[in-house]
Amino acid sequence: MSSRVLATVASPVPVQPLPASQVTSGDPAAGVIEFVGVPVPCGLWEHTVGSSTDTEVDEVFVVLAGHARIEIEGQDALTVGPGDVVHLEAGTRTTWHVTEDLRKFWVTP
Repeated sequence: MSSRVLATVASPVPVQPLPASQVTSGDPAAGVIEFVGVPVPCGLWEHTVGSSTDTEVDEVFVVLAGHARIEIEGQDALTVGPGDVVHLEAGTRTTWHVTEDLRKFWVTP
C-alpha cells in the first residue's frame, strides 16, 4: 500500500436522518465514512444539529469542526469543539447535544 490522502476538509460525508428511537430533540442526521486499506479502523463521522442517544464502541476521536455537549451516563458531561481529542469507552451510553454540525475523525482499536 502506498501513502495517500484519505480525506480533505471538503470530503463529503453523506448523512441520513437518525432513527426516531435515537432522537431526543430536533431532526438530526448522521453519517460515517470508514477508510479502507489502512491498518486500523478509522474514518470520518458527522452529526447535524440536534440531540441523539448512542451506545459507544471503544474509540478515540478528534473534533475537526462543530460543537457538542456529550452526556455520559454515570459521568460528567463533556463539552467538545475543534481540536479536542476524546476517548469513549465501549458500552458507554451517551446523549449527543450537537449545537453546530459536528465532524470528527475517529479511530477504534
